[in-house]
Amino acid sequence: MTIHESIKAGIPEAMRAKDTVRLTTLRSLLTAITNEVVAKKRKPDELLADDETLVVLKRAANQRKDSIEQYEKGGRPELAVVEKAELAIVETFLPTQMARADIEKIARAKMLTLGVSSKTDAGRFMGALMGELKGRADGADVKAVVDKLLA
Repeated sequence: MTIHESIKAGIPEAMRAKDTVRLTTLRSLLTAITNEVVAKKRKPDELLADDETLVVLKRAANQRKDSIEQYEKGGRPELAVVEKAELAIVETFLPTQMARADIEKIARAKMLTLGVSSKTDAGRFMGALMGELKGRADGADVKAVVDKLLA
């Protein structure tokens, strides 16, 4: 079963369980996926491949992370709680992300391979590292590791 199909199948389950947070989150994900299908000039009832669906899910996760940050800065913790619950649901469909320690090990090896030694090479280093870690590590974590190593 593809990720797209499992999201569709999760909606009736959430309705039966009367889990409103899960239901609204799955519906919003399905809407975003359908919008992506239409943007790719396909019929709305077609399914997205897992790699295409993951792009949509990562975008949804990032939007929720941004919302959480904004709500906390704005003094609205009650809204941040809802976003955190939605983020947890979205993350169940995403592959697990690497820990910073693992990213750092790979980054150190890549640093030696590329001969990176200063901040002037940060862009090239970051690009090569993101290419290697694509989908397995969060970009913010990779950037933090790169900044730490080049400091």
